[in-house]
Order: sequence, then C-alpha cells, then structure tokens
Amino acid sequence: MIILKSDREIAIMRDAGRIAAEAQELIGQAIRPGVTTGELDSIAKRYIEKCGAEPSFLGYCGYPATINASINDEVVHGIPGDRELREGDIVSIDLGAKYKGFHSDCARTYAVGKITEEAARLISVTEQAFFAGMNAFQEGAHLVSISAAVQRTAESAGFSVVRELVGHGIGRDLHEEPNVPNVVSGGRGPKLRKGLVLAIEPMVNYGRKETYTKADGWTVVTRDGSLSAHYENTVALTDKGPVILTAV
Repeated sequence: MIILKSDREIAIMRDAGRIAAEAQELIGQAIRPGVTTGELDSIAKRYIEKCGAEPSFLGYCGYPATINASINDEVVHGIPGDRELREGDIVSIDLGAKYKGFHSDCARTYAVGKITEEAARLISVTEQAFFAGMNAFQEGAHLVSISAAVQRTAESAGFSVVRELVGHGIGRDLHEEPNVPNVVSGGRGPKLRKGLVLAIEPMVNYGRKETYTKADGWTVVTRDGSLSAHYENTVALTDKGPVILTAV
C-alpha cells in the first residue's frame, strides 16, 4: 500500500532529511586518504544522535552500522570498519536518520584525493541521473517516468544501470511502497500524487550492469570489477512539484 504524507508529516521528514544531509556534509569534509570507513561511521552516528535522531540503518535487518561505505567496485551496503581510503578511490556513503518517527535516506559518491577523469564523469552522470529522475517526479505522471529518465541519462553517457537494487517509498518505515526501479521494466507503475515521498537513488556502473553480493551477506559489487557510483535523496511531491528533503 502506498502511503501519502500530509504537509505536517512532510515537515517532520524535512527535519529528518536535514539531519541526514548535514551528516553527509560532515563526512564529505572528513574524507581523505588514510581515514577509515569506521571513522566516517562514527562521525555520522555521533551527529545524528546529537540532533535527537536515530541512525535509520543501524540494526535494520541486522545491519551493524550507521552508514554504508562502498569503495570503488562496491555498489552499496559496504560495511564500515578498519579499511583505509586511498588516493584515487571513490567512496559511496549511504545513510539515513529517523526523527520523530519518520525516516530520511540519502547517498553521495565522493572522490578521495585526485581521481581519474573517467571516475569523475561517472560520479557526475550518476548525479545527473538523479536530477533527471527527480524532474520526472510530477503529479499525474506515472512511476515509469522516473525510471525512464534515470536510465536514459546514464545509458546515453555510456554507463550501465544496476537492476537488482531500486529506490523506494519512505516514511514511518525506511522502505515503503512503491519500489522505484532505475530502469524501465514493464508497465507504467502507479500514478504520482501529491504527498508521495520517494527515495530516488540511481546506482550506475562504469562497466557492465551485473552485480553479486560478497560473502559478508551485505556488500554488493560489480561483477566485472568496474567502478560504481550512487546518488540519492529523499524527495516529496508537493504543490510546488518535487522537493528534496535531504538538504542542508
């Protein structure tokens, strides 16, 4: 069942989104060669809890940390720990905050020091794919409009889109209906209506689209070892059109 949010609920979700976005900003400032993903996790956890919120991911389906920290060929769900970032890496950070009963969810891919032009273009196109999808999030359109916009943007740049992982509705639960595929997969999907809140999150690979999950049961990686980037925001459909809630 798709749950539409009231203006009051969206206002609370905007606060939850701001907390998550500010945690992302702090992590972005801390990223450099030599820092560990565990240190980044601690930064996010401390800040989210300082704001009176809870980390959305910690304990979710048994997940052991506040953030996903996915490096290079890791698509998503990388578990933070002692691994140090190295010059030339790219690292995707996915996190969420639960505030007054409502979740937020956002992801960014960061450069660690100087990266290749190809890696920088992958990060840029993934962000562009998000905004293309967001701009298609209009009242009266169908969900497939978002999927088509994301896929068209990524593939026209020569990249591939992950199929197995999708965006989602969000609210009192971290993952709600509807699922938001990043590719057109048949059917138009539900009609988009005011009050719908979605986590739109393209995951784009430099090489082929295929992925697999590592032995830890969480970390999803590209099957061909190519780089992957991730960009996500929580977005509400309002009278003024789509509005990013995970914003500082």
